[in-house]
Amino acid sequence: FSCFFSSRSSTKLIAPLGCLVSRQKHTLPDLPYDYGALEPHISAEIMQLHHSKHHATYVNNLNVTEEKYKEALAKGDVTAQVSLQPALKFNGGGHINHTIFWTNLSPNGGGEPKGELMEAIKRDFGSFANFKEKLTAISVGVQGSGWGWLGYNKEQGRLQIAACANQDPLQGTTGLIPLLGIDVWEHAYYLQYKNVRPDYLKAIWNVINWENVSSRYATCKK
Repeated sequence: FSCFFSSRSSTKLIAPLGCLVSRQKHTLPDLPYDYGALEPHISAEIMQLHHSKHHATYVNNLNVTEEKYKEALAKGDVTAQVSLQPALKFNGGGHINHTIFWTNLSPNGGGEPKGELMEAIKRDFGSFANFKEKLTAISVGVQGSGWGWLGYNKEQGRLQIAACANQDPLQGTTGLIPLLGIDVWEHAYYLQYKNVRPDYLKAIWNVINWENVSSRYATCKK
């Protein structure tokens, strides 16, 4: 929304704090399916903990951090603002990433994409099999916690694969528009796949929601 108001004689800028005061708190989005809907590929126990505990924690901490940031802005305390940046990045990224992730998955997923997305994958990676191999490899190779991503480079008009550490959001840290994210934090798979990340990555392709990924691709090309 705009933080300006007009008068007959001039247009004035309302204090930035006014914008922050009126903002809505972030909330945990509902899943578009039941916790057990992705079984046997991702267990109900994992989904429940991942959504209702992990994602909820990012949302709660993001709201707390934004309140502190609002106070720092009001005081003009630049040092405090800078010190809060890592928490904003981590919790804000966690919220952004997981909100995308839930929609990237579906009990009716799997298989291969169709239409423009499939044409773009073949153009930029040679084949769907090659793309799948590359995204799996970069996701397996994430050291510690992080994400594997298929993103869209708007400037170059092509698809790109990237890995992000921790909860770093793809667009905010690389400029790529996120289309498909694969969470490779241990909380996303350990209860079911233990420390064998490749088995989890092999399974997750069975629940990828290509309709959602294709819709994201169509939107970012406009």
